[in-house]
Amino acid sequence: RMEATHGHIYNEMKNVIELSKKVLNQTRRRVIDGVSVPVADKVASIFEPHTDIIIKVRREILYGHKICLTTGASGLVLDCVIESGNPSNATLAVAMVEHQIELYGRPPQKVCFGGGFSSKKNLEDIKNLDVEDVAFNKSPGIGILDMVKSIWAYRKLRRFRAGIESNISFLKRSFGWSRCTWRSLTSFKSYTLTSVVAANLLTLARHALQ
Repeated sequence: RMEATHGHIYNEMKNVIELSKKVLNQTRRRVIDGVSVPVADKVASIFEPHTDIIIKVRREILYGHKICLTTGASGLVLDCVIESGNPSNATLAVAMVEHQIELYGRPPQKVCFGGGFSSKKNLEDIKNLDVEDVAFNKSPGIGILDMVKSIWAYRKLRRFRAGIESNISFLKRSFGWSRCTWRSLTSFKSYTLTSVVAANLLTLARHALQ
């Protein structure tokens, strides 16, 4: 048992040393050499090396992992995907709809996305998946009636999209989504997904009480 403990400590120290070398290398390249370091070469955390660097709107920088949520009219979270790296939202819209079809065996009748998911290509590809109405919160260059059947439907979907923010706030406020306190990527995923399950159970209980 003592030998196993020493071996574990040795491996931990070796891993920290290797990560420290990467941090020194990226610091020299960026600060001294003035070279832009690709995200794939960066280490954001020695203790949580799986951490991604996420650049949001207005250049706000966050550390963690990008998560895509799908919710329904019931308020339940229907899908939760933990992304690797910092993919553009515009590359994720079609995949999220395809995942819904895979999970539930049919396409959703209507979908609504934030403005970052908007593109004419996404609209076309999602419509080709037999989704009737597709609404983007902000959609430069795309006509409303190209997305949905009526202005009324577009307004309803936009209001629904705004309501999704309350789901995200609920997960952050009541289920610890603001900050994961568990170590390792596997634990991060477990923390995230069990929080979703707990939120869904509470939502179901509230529906049952009503």
